[in-house]
Amino acid sequence: MASDELAVVNQLLDAVDLGAGTLEERRATMNSFGSDVGDRAEVTPVDAGGVPGEWVVAPEADDDRVILYLHGGGYCMGSPSSHRRLVAALSTEARARVLSLDYRLAPEHPYPAAVEDAVTAYRWLLAQGVPAGRIAISGDSAGGGLTLATLLALRDAGDPLPAAAVPLSAWSDVEGTGETMRTKANVDRMVNLDGLKEMADWYANGGDMRQPHMSPLHGDFSGIPPLLLQVGGAEVLLDDTLRVAERAKAAGVDVTVEVWDDMPHVFQAFTGLLPEADQAIAKMGEFLKSHMP
Repeated sequence: MASDELAVVNQLLDAVDLGAGTLEERRATMNSFGSDVGDRAEVTPVDAGGVPGEWVVAPEADDDRVILYLHGGGYCMGSPSSHRRLVAALSTEARARVLSLDYRLAPEHPYPAAVEDAVTAYRWLLAQGVPAGRIAISGDSAGGGLTLATLLALRDAGDPLPAAAVPLSAWSDVEGTGETMRTKANVDRMVNLDGLKEMADWYANGGDMRQPHMSPLHGDFSGIPPLLLQVGGAEVLLDDTLRVAERAKAAGVDVTVEVWDDMPHVFQAFTGLLPEADQAIAKMGEFLKSHMP
């Protein structure tokens, strides 16, 4: 039986249609979410090697532990503003500074712009003197897929890899071939299949959707650092997480998978409202602290 808190969240999701209106209107709607963090964190704009972003630093954060956070939004929407509340909670639980990246969006900037920006920001952190072993990467939805793609791109380029990564509800298969794309379509209140296909087409821009840096599901995960994968049980992208976990485990990666029953897409964004969101972020924090001691 769904909790009262989950019922409230589901009502909120039913009341908002991120697929309605022009792309600019949808972007504005999404950016209005989760931007107010009060005194829970200090927010400072930053230029990360030419890529804009912001530092989100909770009072509890240690200076020498850094998370590169890649927001969701189908590679076409979202920003550090839309994910600030989630990122502030993550900074608190992981006791880390968070660099929340404002990477370029499609359709104006299709693949590989987002991957290039994430790689640039990671290399900028290294150039600032942050050791790779004190960096983790996290992101949600498209940002979760981008987290995985960035790991593959860094590994393929021979860069030192971060200590760990935490993709949330990762969109790892832009082509949309997972079984739950169909079987969960009637319970997923956030992801619209037509909208997902539209954003996939904008991002791919006619390119091969199976190339690993676009759809990391098809990548070779050999040598990738430990992963914590969280996903809701009531979302069409469930199989994107489960299939990546299977491939990564087969490649010898240390993988932890958490499927949160009845939870919607990127339920962690409802921190402070949904107990499961707070519990999940606390688990993220413990995982990251264990790999960046």
